[in-house]
Amino acid sequence: MSAIITERLTKSFDSKTNTVDSLCLNVPEGIAYGLVGGSNSGKTTAVKLMAGLLVPDSGRSLIMDLDPVKTPARLHKLCGTVTPSANMYGGMTGKENLAFFGEAAGLKAEDAQVRAAELMKDLGIWQARDLLVREFPTGMLQRLSIARALMGKPRVLLLDEPTAGMDTEGAEAVLAVISGLVREEGVTVLLCTHQLVYAQQLCTQFGILVEGKLIADGSLETLCQTAGCRVRAGFRLAEGIQLPDFTQNADGYWEKELESDEEMPELLRKTVEAGYSVYEARLSYPTLTDAYTVLTDREELL
Repeated sequence: MSAIITERLTKSFDSKTNTVDSLCLNVPEGIAYGLVGGSNSGKTTAVKLMAGLLVPDSGRSLIMDLDPVKTPARLHKLCGTVTPSANMYGGMTGKENLAFFGEAAGLKAEDAQVRAAELMKDLGIWQARDLLVREFPTGMLQRLSIARALMGKPRVLLLDEPTAGMDTEGAEAVLAVISGLVREEGVTVLLCTHQLVYAQQLCTQFGILVEGKLIADGSLETLCQTAGCRVRAGFRLAEGIQLPDFTQNADGYWEKELESDEEMPELLRKTVEAGYSVYEARLSYPTLTDAYTVLTDREELL
């Protein structure tokens, strides 16, 4: 079953440019999908359209077969949304906010208290449970917003730059919680971010968004094949020794592209037999960043 579908979803804020341009997505239930792009790529607008916070100019989106324009109340019962501008009550503590929103989502008061405590501990903000929200630093406030989105145990999560303002420790805590929800509870996640490393860490399917248009879609392997990015063999030799048909990397390794990693043993054997002393050997697999760079550069040339 598809958890998230968009059909030629389009939204513009002026007569010249579509912020989201005929966006077509089909995200299966129970996976994490990374919609990646830079500033002004349309990520935030896409999330707001899917969450029912904006009305599209044309096209539509369905979240678990619910249209956010037609049935927003039903959608919000099963879909959690995190945006950088999520509102909390500044005069209440972090735990009070979560308990309030938990009860608003239908939890009993006692269950809301328990759920709030669990989430604050998992996200590493339990120590701030009695701090007024207006006193929260940016990264901690963002983690509290994520906890708020999770209070009602949603089946779908729409996340717009959820690690914004966080240090590495905070971001890792958030990714660990979200990864656990996907793996253990089958929650579907749409992660919109420019943080390609985090997207690769969490997601198994990806879409690349450029100026509101989806220019590529699929698994990391699919994107790398489309971009022509291949696995690279790397050898570290004695200083001053050069390898023909190889290119020296910034870290001193001599690298060469392979069709597959199965070529590595034979290449290493031939290199040693040719008289080269190989101090270290490694395989470097293409990353989401590699594929993204190639595909977006290619798009700019069109």
